[in-house]
Amino acid sequence: MQMNTLFKIMRVCFLLAAFLFLTLGAYVDAADKKQAAVKAPPGMAALPLDLPKPAFAGTPQNIKGVKQLEKPLGRPRPPFFAPKGVKNLALGKKITGSDEEPIVGEIKMITDGDKKAADGSYVELGPFTQYIQVDLEEEKEIYAVLLWHYHKQARVYFDVVIQVSNDPEFAKSTAIYNNDHDNSAEQGVGKDNHYVETSEGRLVDAKGIKGRYVRFYSGGNNASDLNHYIEVEVYGK
Repeated sequence: MQMNTLFKIMRVCFLLAAFLFLTLGAYVDAADKKQAAVKAPPGMAALPLDLPKPAFAGTPQNIKGVKQLEKPLGRPRPPFFAPKGVKNLALGKKITGSDEEPIVGEIKMITDGDKKAADGSYVELGPFTQYIQVDLEEEKEIYAVLLWHYHKQARVYFDVVIQVSNDPEFAKSTAIYNNDHDNSAEQGVGKDNHYVETSEGRLVDAKGIKGRYVRFYSGGNNASDLNHYIEVEVYGK
């Protein structure tokens, strides 16, 4: 009798699992088809993004007091269109920063193409305000910037500022993103949102700005005062 009852329970669990698998599969397939159906404007194409697999281990912690926190989209990010022929100009390029001797990893890893959330794929910089800087070797038209701080956990990084310049010292620069609401990084007060890190990274519309150097600031996160980078990408031509 007990064996018969156990068999029935197992059968119900199997059927439920199969139903969920088919339902979720259909939802994901529909979302993919909807995204693919978005037509690119003339002369434009979707960015050729190669995103890492999601790797969340837990839910966001200590974010209750984070102001101007962007709500999760709840679905895959729509395609971003840029002029045809753009590519990731940052791949393999020289990178420098305010902390040339990271606590974990080597700073050159930030443009090596590895976007996984695994140990050995991220760089850990010192606490408080730090920056990294990518040299594109010559002035380029930049249409989008994509960055991953750390997406193994759902974290919020503070004072995220992205600047573009033709001057390696950034005596004159243009900010394309700034969520430093109290000027902690001393780069001006920003109005952009805080956001939770995901495997999709943070995509910023650079609107074709011209420049050779791209600098990224951050000032710790909701879990610690330390700063992390997995990868940065700069799309242009």
